[in-house]
Amino acid sequence: MTQATDIRRVPTHLRTALSLAAAGVPPLPLRTGKVPFGNCRTCAKNTCGGRPIMKSPGPCHCPAPCHAWAAATTDPDVLNSRPWATAWRQAAGVGYHPGGAGLTVVDLDNADAIAWARDTLPATRIVPTTRGEHWLYQGAMQSANAVRPGVDIKSTMAYARWLGPGTGTMTALPDVVRALAMKEPIAVRPAAITVPAQPVSGECRHRTPAYLDRGIAMAEQRITEASSAVHATVYRTFLAVLSTHGRCGCLTDAHMARLFTAAQIKGESARHCTDAWTNALTTLGL
Repeated sequence: MTQATDIRRVPTHLRTALSLAAAGVPPLPLRTGKVPFGNCRTCAKNTCGGRPIMKSPGPCHCPAPCHAWAAATTDPDVLNSRPWATAWRQAAGVGYHPGGAGLTVVDLDNADAIAWARDTLPATRIVPTTRGEHWLYQGAMQSANAVRPGVDIKSTMAYARWLGPGTGTMTALPDVVRALAMKEPIAVRPAAITVPAQPVSGECRHRTPAYLDRGIAMAEQRITEASSAVHATVYRTFLAVLSTHGRCGCLTDAHMARLFTAAQIKGESARHCTDAWTNALTTLGL
């Protein structure tokens, strides 16, 4: 059997996947309807605990292509493995994990969304889709659906269909795209951030402006510098701030707004910020 014959016998979608993997883009097989394959028997009904999904973002270590975007990999041995063979033979298309390649896809689903993007977003690489266009930017962020009519963002913990390399020069992910994930205004809900003051003897040391400002600045920096696991970083940072400053009544809405703003710039929603803050309060018994 010749090498050329071997290549021809490789399923078309697998050839595409191997090409993407060689370029550093993690692919995965898609079924009819542009959906991933179901979980393997070990992970059926999430009996494995869903750990690959809960981590942000990380590969699935199951032998079969499980957990949607978490199955995407650049390892050719995995892509060629026997557990994946059936999926590739049955695949109707190829997907990829944009965040795993350090990319963000702005999915424009109709003509109005495309017109908005042309008026609002920096030019970048464009891939035509069935109903619209994918605009690809260099840089990863939190994924979000329906950020405006006909517009989704696909990056970390998400997958997109591979429809070809597209045309144009890919540019850096701009702040205007990151801001699209902020569905709610940057604001702090007073009921969620009220911290009951505790009786103290003498002057509270946290009321020294430099001490408190330095602590808030360090917390902002920790959130800003998070390169992965942003959800967990935001929660742990809120927990650290509250454990130090939460029992003396020093924290104000302005301080919390600074932390919420830093988190939302990283792609967190105001809803998640509020939930993380509330959970931190509960954990500390405040």
